[in-house]
Amino acid sequence: MTVTRIRLAAAIGTGAILLSGCGTTTSPAPAPTPAQITATSTSGPGPQAAASSSGSAATASSVGAPAPTESNPPGDIPDTQVYVPFTPSGANVSVKVPEGWARATTGASTVFSDKLNRIEVHIAKATTAPTTSSVRSLDVPRLQGSVPKFASPNVRTVVRAGKPVVLLTYQGDSAIDPVTGKVVRDAFERYSYFHAGTRVDLTLSGPVNADNVDPWRTVSDSLRWTA
Repeated sequence: MTVTRIRLAAAIGTGAILLSGCGTTTSPAPAPTPAQITATSTSGPGPQAAASSSGSAATASSVGAPAPTESNPPGDIPDTQVYVPFTPSGANVSVKVPEGWARATTGASTVFSDKLNRIEVHIAKATTAPTTSSVRSLDVPRLQGSVPKFASPNVRTVVRAGKPVVLLTYQGDSAIDPVTGKVVRDAFERYSYFHAGTRVDLTLSGPVNADNVDPWRTVSDSLRWTA
């Protein structure tokens, strides 16, 4: 009886050991700590992802690049400007003006303007032709009272369209721009023509530093009497 119990106990112990070896399980990995999560989220993309992102940004930058800045200084009239003839209503004169400029007529004066440049054509009846003396004694004082900061008047005779005309040059401030509130210092060329009792004062103006010698010569040299 005792021997049988001993053998039974030994068999039970051996089975328990075998069962224990076959039933071994793997414990789950521990959850990441908050410090590990933070380090992973802030480490950024790998080298390849960073390079790809950089390339995309460079492509977007080149596609959306702004157009080149205009090379002409402010006030310069382009060399490609087209000119068209203009004849004031009821007048016997024609003059070329830049195509596409804004036009406004007030009484005997018609004004063409674009950006910082301006052309005024004034028609009047006259019994005598203007001279350097009459422009200096009559026109200059009148302009001094109407042009802000009028300065540097110079009167002389020049040839336009093969005929002598009186030229008055001077400087003055432009009217205040209603949008920007700025005032531009302008240079003026005022040509006085006369024919058969009609006087034409052609005033060309633009910023002092603008290079409009050729455009102003085109306009002032284009005046023709039609009768």
